[in-house]
Amino acid sequence: MPTLEEAFALAADDSGLAVVSTVRADATVQASLVNVGVLTHPATGQQALGFVTYGKVKMANLRARPQLAVTFRNGWQWATVEGTAELAGPDDPQAWLVDAEELRLLLREVFTAAGGTHDDWDEYDRVMAEQRRTVVLIAPARVYSNG
Repeated sequence: MPTLEEAFALAADDSGLAVVSTVRADATVQASLVNVGVLTHPATGQQALGFVTYGKVKMANLRARPQLAVTFRNGWQWATVEGTAELAGPDDPQAWLVDAEELRLLLREVFTAAGGTHDDWDEYDRVMAEQRRTVVLIAPARVYSNG
């Protein structure tokens, strides 16, 4: 069984690009490509995967059915992390996320954990707030690969 770091390492050189699969209300799978990183969960202190998202489909799926799979790949090598999503954002408050400043810093932390950089952090913060971006944290339940 690979570790969380080994799974992420497959996509580290590609800004943590991974396929995130969620479950729709009709039990079919919805998949999208996102930048994912490994970070320490702010409340539990455990390692987690994280990505930033917004929009109706993925968010609705995760609010109703938080189970998801994240698949990293590099050539023919792949690794999947299954877990439960925990949402933290302006429309998804968490007891451990006490104010907008903590959310602003968490959005940056997740973005940089996935290899993101920005030339204008004030602009990044403004866009994240304007679009009501949400952090998705995944506590890994299972990690497996073809390697």
